Amino acid sequence: MRSYLRLLGQKDFGRVWFGASVSLLGDGMTLLALSWLVLDKGGTSRLGLLGVCFTAPVLLGGLAVGPLLDRFDKRAVLIADSVLRALCVASVPLAAALGDVPTVLPFLVAAVYGLLKMVPLAAFPAAIPQLVDEPDLDTANALESLSFSVATVAGPALAGVLVGVMGAPNVLLIDAATYVVLAVAVASVRRPLAPPAPRTADGPQRPGTKTSVRVVARDKAIVVTTAAFMAFNVADGMLLLVVAPWLAKNELGGATALGLLTASLAAGEFVGAALAGARAGQGSVRRIGWCQAGAALGFLAVLAVSQPLVVGVGFFCVGLLSAPMTVWAQTLRMRRIPPEMHGRAFAALRTLMQGTAPLGSAVAAPLLLHGGVGWTAAVMVTLAGLPGLGLLRYSDEEKSRPGADSITSQDQQRPVS
Repeated sequence: MRSYLRLLGQKDFGRVWFGASVSLLGDGMTLLALSWLVLDKGGTSRLGLLGVCFTAPVLLGGLAVGPLLDRFDKRAVLIADSVLRALCVASVPLAAALGDVPTVLPFLVAAVYGLLKMVPLAAFPAAIPQLVDEPDLDTANALESLSFSVATVAGPALAGVLVGVMGAPNVLLIDAATYVVLAVAVASVRRPLAPPAPRTADGPQRPGTKTSVRVVARDKAIVVTTAAFMAFNVADGMLLLVVAPWLAKNELGGATALGLLTASLAAGEFVGAALAGARAGQGSVRRIGWCQAGAALGFLAVLAVSQPLVVGVGFFCVGLLSAPMTVWAQTLRMRRIPPEMHGRAFAALRTLMQGTAPLGSAVAAPLLLHGGVGWTAAVMVTLAGLPGLGLLRYSDEEKSRPGADSITSQDQQRPVS
């Protein structure tokens, strides 16, 4: 706890973390509020289209935001993003106040959200090494993970209550205000968050996209952990997007059970991230592998459909062991990727990993229909567990050779401190 309080006491980091946490809470409210608006207009069949609007633009936005973060001060990018999204989200309550919300507007807002989703998701981790000292990276990354865990549960839950009290458009007005909070918090940061330009014999230069790709692709630690996380996220998407709702509806008693399962997973993530960040420097590729293999076993709990408590404990264990994976892998990337490439690297890697979760729903639905829970559980465990076991083969000798060190003079050299 002391390490967390000490880090939050550092004003610049504390302000950005607070603003990002408030904004994440608002994001959790937006999905539910927009979904309710669509349903309220008799658009049950259009919920799928709303989901596409939320997710499809993420790839395009993720590829575009990285170069911006590596070229401009991250404060300016975050402020511009927050102001733009605040105006976009506020258009819904404004339209409601003027008369009626156009049918197409929720879909446009969802598309803008998806397009810009990777701005804060890439900018905050890219800024962390500039806001905290190197020994505090694990703690800072754990705090970011804690924000996600809390927002995942609290955002939709709070929105569910407020929609009934004040209506969906006014809930979106609250979300617009959370973007303003983030913009003000980032604007108050005193230190510049511009990426350093690497120096060569010809003077300062900035590496191109091809150079960034080569640097990351040469680093085996980053490649294998990213591939393992992508596979894990397919299994996680199967669990959250299809299996959990199916279990709740058909075996566990309804929507309340789904909320409890989601809360159990988030509680596990909260505890796991807190433990991972409390002791700095504990992460390694092999420890990530052990955690991923252990989390994979938690998927087997879905077989205990007649025992809700066992299913809930399994969800908790998945969260408990997957959160340290995220914390340690993010610290690993921060240490191994040159600082001038952090924006592109985090945007690209997070886009890749975020993009695999929806694949889980495409796999799980027909598998659950034709193979039942047993085969579905087996596929989830295999997808999540085998890559984790593969990480255990990663040698300490290879771990000591970051790919960034292999950049040639033609690729650009890291800046000399």
